[in-house]
Amino acid sequence: MSQRRIAIVGTPCEIMAASKIQHYTESPIDVKLGLFCMENFSYKYFTNLLGEYGLKMDDIEKFQIEKGYVFLLLKTKETVKIPLSVAKRIIRKNCSVCVELTSETSDISIGSIGSDEGWSTLIVRTRKGEQIVDGAIDEKFIEARELGQSQFRLLERLASNKTARNLETIEEREFFARPVLYQREKADGAIDDEISQSDFSDLKANVIDVGSCVLCGACEYACPDGLITIDDTKPAMKGRCPDDCHACFAVCPRTFIPEKLRNDNSKPVGEYMKVLSVRSLKHTRGQDGSVVTTLLDYLLGNDIVTDALIVDKDDYLAWKPYAKITNDIDEVVKAGGTKYSVCPVFKPLKNIEEEVN
Repeated sequence: MSQRRIAIVGTPCEIMAASKIQHYTESPIDVKLGLFCMENFSYKYFTNLLGEYGLKMDDIEKFQIEKGYVFLLLKTKETVKIPLSVAKRIIRKNCSVCVELTSETSDISIGSIGSDEGWSTLIVRTRKGEQIVDGAIDEKFIEARELGQSQFRLLERLASNKTARNLETIEEREFFARPVLYQREKADGAIDDEISQSDFSDLKANVIDVGSCVLCGACEYACPDGLITIDDTKPAMKGRCPDDCHACFAVCPRTFIPEKLRNDNSKPVGEYMKVLSVRSLKHTRGQDGSVVTTLLDYLLGNDIVTDALIVDKDDYLAWKPYAKITNDIDEVVKAGGTKYSVCPVFKPLKNIEEEVN
C-alpha cells in the first residue's frame, strides 16, 4: 500500500468514483475537493463546434459558462459567446443521468454559483473538510464570509432543476432501455450480492453500452490484473475476468451506490455542515476565484497531503485534458481553470500502485 496521501479534484461523478474507491479498496485518496458541474462536453465534438465559428481550440485563452452562454476569451483578447442551447448538442450523454450539481460525497465542494464575482461558493461537508477550511482561513490562504440566503437559494434552485430534469431523462431512458443502476435504492446487502455476481461484461452492458460511462478510469485503476484500458474512448477489456474479481463493477460511479454514499434527491445540495463564500488571498490564476488552487497550496504546504491529483491541459493538443499527480504548487497553479471536457482521472493512481508492487 502506498504511503502517499492524495488530494483529488473532480466533478460529481469523479468524486463519487473516488468515494466508491475509498469504500471498496485500500486507497491513497485522502482529501476530496469536489467541483460544481452542470455538464461536460465531448472534446471531439467541441472542436467540431468551434470550427463552425471559424475557431480552433488553440485560439482559446479561457472558457467560462454563465448566463446561458459559453464565453470564449480568445488569445486576441476578443470574446465569442455560444448559446448553451447550441452547445447542448455536444454535451456528453452520461451527463443527462447525473442528479448531482455540487459533488455531494466530497470533503469540500467549490463552485461559482451564488457568490459574487471573484469569490467562490464553498460547501463544507465533513470534519476533515472543516479542519482544512478553518486552517486555510487561520493561515490567511483564503478569506470567508457567510453566503447570503438569496445566494444560497439560487444554488439550491439550480441544483434542484438539474436533479428534476435529469430524473425525467432517467425515467424516459429506463422506459426504453436498461435501468440506470446508480439510482437504484438497494440495501447494502443486496448491492453486495449484485457485485458478487457481476464483472466487466455486466459493466459493459449496464453502463458502457447504454451511454452512462463517465470516462473516469475507475475501472481501469481497480482492475488488479490490468485487463481494462481506457483512453479517449470507452473502456475495453483484453482477456477474461477472473471468476472471483468484481472490482470494476464495484467502483464505477454509475453502478449501485452504497447507502452511506447515496445522495438524497430531495436535498438539492446534499448533506453539509456549512456554506461559505470564499476568496483566495494567495492566487489569482484560475477559475472560481482560484480557491481550489489555494486549498491545494495549503494542503501541500502543510504536509496534510503528499500529492494532488489534478487535470491539466495537454501542451501538444490545445485544451485536451489529462490527469497527473504532482506535489509542485507551480504545476498546480499552471493547471488552474476548468477544461469542460473529461479524461481518465484515475489513470495516474495506477502508476502509483505499480511502483508499490
